[in-house]
Amino acid sequence: MGRKGGRLLLAVVAPLTASIAGAASPAEATSQTLPPPGIYKIDPDHSFVSFGALHHVVGLVRGRFDKVTGTITVSPDPAACAVDITIAAYSLSTQNTERDDDLRGPDFFDVDKFPQIRYHGRGIRRASSSSWALDGSLTIRGVTKVVRLTFTFNGLFPDTKPGKPQRAAFHGSASTKRADFGMTRDNLMELGSSPPAADVQIEIDLEADSNNPTPR
Repeated sequence: MGRKGGRLLLAVVAPLTASIAGAASPAEATSQTLPPPGIYKIDPDHSFVSFGALHHVVGLVRGRFDKVTGTITVSPDPAACAVDITIAAYSLSTQNTERDDDLRGPDFFDVDKFPQIRYHGRGIRRASSSSWALDGSLTIRGVTKVVRLTFTFNGLFPDTKPGKPQRAAFHGSASTKRADFGMTRDNLMELGSSPPAADVQIEIDLEADSNNPTPR
């Protein structure tokens, strides 16, 4: 092989060798996309659950729930990771008082009988190189359905003071059908004669504090 051919072979092999040498082990890859192991308590003042629901087939009404609490359990074993979220149903807001009162009523969330919305799941799996999927149980109006949550770990706060809990940020998304939870009023008008597989999109942004303080 001539000098030119040798340089060409080196140009091809060198990046591949560097890639293999720098590749993370499965455990390292997990640690890079999840925070350190521990139980993270959700901060209700900095956590938000929002939704978008189809309106008259082609429109979209957006809203949010202002009170969310719970924990996120992180383990080196993905099967042991868990999410437990509780949402105060009365804290719903779509920025329209009349509509909010209707949604809190018996045809929809029926908050007097069912004041809480709950999501619980255990065991996560890879959804992509940077995201995870969890098939958890969503309970609304006393009805429980399995709903897939896809989420990413956005990182740890870089300015946490020594001795204070580490704070992690997460973003999640899910989709479901209002009819699955007994919300069927006006669905023909809202969803049309051929309703989609999912007519409500959910977005979750959480900040949560670890039970492990930062080193002093």
